[in-house]
Amino acid sequence: MNIYLASILLILISVVTAQAGEVDVVKVEVTKSGDNTYLFQVTLSHQDEGWDHFANKWDIIDAEGSVLGTRVLYHPHTNEQPFTRSLPNVRIPGETGSVTVLGHDSLHEYGGKTVTLDLPQ
Repeated sequence: MNIYLASILLILISVVTAQAGEVDVVKVEVTKSGDNTYLFQVTLSHQDEGWDHFANKWDIIDAEGSVLGTRVLYHPHTNEQPFTRSLPNVRIPGETGSVTVLGHDSLHEYGGKTVTLDLPQ
């Protein structure tokens, strides 16, 4: 009987932990701030549940999958959804015409909706 109850508890814990799902990138604003340098303002949506499951970063990648910039998020945003954070001074090679922004969380890692956009000239 104890093994049965423990199994049910593990299943319930995994279901509850997975409820927050993956991080969605819902909006990206990019401004050219210098030669091949950009400011990114990224809005994420994720049902952060606390320190065990929260959106913990977002990345800017090129078409080949190279990471051009990362904004680390150091704490959960349980009462602030969606939320926007910026990353200034992102150096992007001149031949790069577009980038993709993708979210990451502490449980699922990468996933959810991404945004691909052309860089301003």
